[in-house]
Amino acid sequence: MNFSAFHVLLIFLRLGLTSFGGPIAHIGYFRAEFVTRRKWLGESEFADLVALCQFLPGPASSQVGFALGVSRGGLAGGLAAWTGFTLPSAVLLFAFAQVASSFTSAAALAAIHGLKIVAVAVVAQAVWGMARTLAPDGRRAAIALFAALVALFAAGSLAQIAAILVGAVAGYFFCRQTLVTQTGQLSFPIGRRFGVAMLGIFGALLIALPLLASTNHALAVFDAFYRSGALVFGGGHVVLPLLHDAVVSKGWVSQDVFLAGYGAAQAVPGPLFTFAAFLGSALNTPPDNLAGAALALVAIFLPGLLILLGALPFWDEFRKRMGAQAMMRGVNAAVVGILGAALYNPLWTTAILAPRDFALALAGFLALTMWKAPPWTVVAGTVIAAIALSSIG
Repeated sequence: MNFSAFHVLLIFLRLGLTSFGGPIAHIGYFRAEFVTRRKWLGESEFADLVALCQFLPGPASSQVGFALGVSRGGLAGGLAAWTGFTLPSAVLLFAFAQVASSFTSAAALAAIHGLKIVAVAVVAQAVWGMARTLAPDGRRAAIALFAALVALFAAGSLAQIAAILVGAVAGYFFCRQTLVTQTGQLSFPIGRRFGVAMLGIFGALLIALPLLASTNHALAVFDAFYRSGALVFGGGHVVLPLLHDAVVSKGWVSQDVFLAGYGAAQAVPGPLFTFAAFLGSALNTPPDNLAGAALALVAIFLPGLLILLGALPFWDEFRKRMGAQAMMRGVNAAVVGILGAALYNPLWTTAILAPRDFALALAGFLALTMWKAPPWTVVAGTVIAAIALSSIG
């Protein structure tokens, strides 16, 4: 049964307003909505789709939603699904960017520092969870350690890319021992020629944008966010070090504003990649405000959607190859290491300045991991505690 793009938009708009908890929670919301309630697809088909989106670079939960929209409404349905799921959090973070710079009182500054502490707790939770699932044995733990050392001592996006490539090669040779043969079939109404065209556009932009970036600042901004979205394996929090390198290292956004926005992003529903809307709005030179937010938002999501459209016609065959599975095991382990390095720098070094900061971060981490508290409650509790502690000196 096909749906109009408007119908798909309304379904995903509701999910975009209510889906708290990050990409893993989003997958759970999607399963409940589209497998259990609406029966758009079965368990095995849904699992295959999730596997595809976790395999590709980009925001996995947004890619799953986009693919579901395509399955019901074609390309227009996919765009409607992406818009509905993305718009609420993008609007909220854009609004926060408009008022964040006016926070000058002691309580407001304490609240911003509390958001930085939240970011430490949230990324620590992500590293903990990802390490247990993506680096559970000695070989993958070694790959993760190598990637962390590279990211710590050779800062920059090129170092992160090198760590991912080394992870892929190491995975190909050393991570074959636990492979599982894939079963089931995943199919979408997308032809191979269209898929090849989308992959061509993805690659052309990846090559051309850096060459054009020096000619126009707007193109430089688009390139920075496009490259961040194109090189993220694991989605969600893994984009943090790439975005930091893209905007803070270039002096486009200050460290304090970056971390405050990242903390605020934990309190809104929808995909974490909408943090780009905050950063685009907060750029210190045009394009900024609404234009910068829109440019950054489109740029960071575009590569993941292009490569998804390119991969859909070929995935069913490719995913069954043992070498491909092994390489992705290595890549995923490297991602854990890169995120672990980001937990230390810039998060820990700029947010944990006193014992009470560590206490708040530890409490937030335990609330997320052991007590399963909703992320927005941890954000609110940490910010309130930070304001209270600042008032007593």
